[in-house]
Amino acid sequence: MASDALKIPKKRIPVKVWVHPDGLVLGEIFVHLQSSRHDGEEEPAEMLNGSDAFFVMRSRSGELRFYNKHAVVRLEYSAQVARLEAGCASCLQARLHLMDGSCLEGTIQEVLPPGNARLYDYINIFDQRFVRLFLPDETVALVSKAYIVRVEELTADDASHEFSG
Repeated sequence: MASDALKIPKKRIPVKVWVHPDGLVLGEIFVHLQSSRHDGEEEPAEMLNGSDAFFVMRSRSGELRFYNKHAVVRLEYSAQVARLEAGCASCLQARLHLMDGSCLEGTIQEVLPPGNARLYDYINIFDQRFVRLFLPDETVALVSKAYIVRVEELTADDASHEFSG
């Protein structure tokens, strides 16, 4: 029982993670029940953009694994988990071309400083290593900036095409 007293309660979130060079890994990540940045639980984006070099994932077989964040190409989870600032977020339509040849298209919804609310500003100014992209199928993709080759800003006409890799 003494070891249980040292455990920090966390919530498990089902994810798909593309890891270099392993490829797709299915499992669950662990997030804190209370975020240090806002009311409510920690989001996967906070965990991946945090200062720890590794994160814990439970594979579908139940094995605990510790993945280096630098090896993560992208992580996907249900958009129902994502926290949005109502009315305060900038919505930027974007297409991300990744090193593995995949292409992701969706919306970046973030609170951006006035005067710096362009897509170019978002991908350059923020020191977070993962871009949060809301995909059309109600999935959120956290994409490593290190694996993005090219970013394109989309217009409303462009956003009607769906790409996924």
